[in-house]
Amino acid sequence: MNGASVPGGKTVLVEFDEGIAWVSINRPEKRNAMSVELAYEMLEVLEALETDERCGVLVLTGVGDSFSAGMDLKDYFRATDGLPVLERARIYRINAMWQWRLLAPYPKPTIAMVNGWCFGGAFTPLVSCDLAIAAEDAVFGLSEINWGIIPAGVVTKAVAMVMNQRDALYYIMTGETFDGRRAAEMGLVNLAVPKEQLRERTRKLALTLLEKNPTVLRQAKLAYKYIREGMSWDAAADYLAAKMDQTTLQDPEHGRERGMKQFLDEKSFRPGLEAYRRSR
Repeated sequence: MNGASVPGGKTVLVEFDEGIAWVSINRPEKRNAMSVELAYEMLEVLEALETDERCGVLVLTGVGDSFSAGMDLKDYFRATDGLPVLERARIYRINAMWQWRLLAPYPKPTIAMVNGWCFGGAFTPLVSCDLAIAAEDAVFGLSEINWGIIPAGVVTKAVAMVMNQRDALYYIMTGETFDGRRAAEMGLVNLAVPKEQLRERTRKLALTLLEKNPTVLRQAKLAYKYIREGMSWDAAADYLAAKMDQTTLQDPEHGRERGMKQFLDEKSFRPGLEAYRRSR
């Protein structure tokens, strides 16, 4: 897609900026709680941005002072209770599609920018993003225990992927909140910065990713995520060898050949300190 149309526009807003697609949950009056309507629109947005040349890196955030307060309890529990079983199942399937089935292995780099409240169900898309930066004063919480429910969907799975057992169980069992600094200490986010620096620091990270070979970047992150799910050492070695060959064959930039030439023959770049020069 290279036209002028912009996906979303109601519960999801999209802004393009030098290869970055800023995707914002737009329900500030509900602290960006995730509704059924949002799930359908977010899925459309993510699918559209997969092939949109204006999007090299996707940043997921929220409008106003919240990332997302989690699932809209009235919309997902009360409003769907009386629906036919298959219709209710479809709604939950669409929600899972955007939050992790599509977002976790997304073909483009993704960054969660946590600008404020991040509760419950919002942990799933947060963890599904490749990287995350939070405002130091952002407020996080797994408050389900206080509502008489558990962190369901795949929230508990998401938390278990990035936090250690003691930290995860502490916040799951107490329902206590924590800030962005604590989130960074526990590995829930990569780093926390003062709120006034949040967008610029996120933008700097996105621009760094845009300098990388997009084919290699995509394959590298997918390889990590699939291996983390439980491959043995032997299976991982075989998989990575095949993944390397696949990457070389699929890369239109011929990054491996270009990088080796610049390092070995031209001696014009230093791997580990800088990226090879890409031709765009």
